[in-house]
Amino acid sequence: MYEYFKKMYKEDSKKLFSLLEDNLKTNKKTFIVTANPETFSHGKDEEFNKLLLDDITTIIPDGIGLVKAAKMLDINVKERIPGIDISVKLLEFLNKYSKKLYIFGSKQEVIDQMKVIIQTKYPNIDLVGMTNGYVKDKDLVMKQIKKLNPDVVMVALGVPAQEKLIYKHIMEFDKGIFIGVGGSFDVLSGSKKRAPKLFIKLNLEWLYRICREPSRFKRFYKNNIKFIFKIKKLKKQNK
Repeated sequence: MYEYFKKMYKEDSKKLFSLLEDNLKTNKKTFIVTANPETFSHGKDEEFNKLLLDDITTIIPDGIGLVKAAKMLDINVKERIPGIDISVKLLEFLNKYSKKLYIFGSKQEVIDQMKVIIQTKYPNIDLVGMTNGYVKDKDLVMKQIKKLNPDVVMVALGVPAQEKLIYKHIMEFDKGIFIGVGGSFDVLSGSKKRAPKLFIKLNLEWLYRICREPSRFKRFYKNNIKFIFKIKKLKKQNK
């Protein structure tokens, strides 16, 4: 796990967004993994471990737990960069440069609403296609996406499925920024509310989500509270 922290993106959001804009303009292939403690827990899976450590992957600290854990390990990570903020920036860049987008995943009604949002707020984006996340042959969808040659591919299938699917096919593409967006389509489409600005500013979006959906607490405990104990153990090993 220590290797994930060493590899994790350490600069601020301003530098990341500048990098993504440059990569979009120059057609540089990019794979963004927005990570939280739960993401790193999937590293015990050999395939997921390989993709996290691959040079093509940029690991972004989405969860505040990773920023705090990095500091415990004496690794300086400047800030948390929420995945939804990255998605919004990519939409802005796509609109600015009239680039092509494909969205894959989530429910049909959610991506239908995403289409409306894109056409309304980002009219210069060329939405070359969209597919819900309930199709059986997801590999076939990726092959179809390749033929459309999009500049950005957003995949909302949940961790680790979305990252594994991207990693399996990314080398078949000539260009593109690929990102697993989890539940971002739900928020961007208006299907779910994002936490109020104060919660975001204080890095307490996780608390807002638990208050809204108490069933999340068990998952939070498993992937965050236990995670801190793992980090303390890791720190002792790396002294």
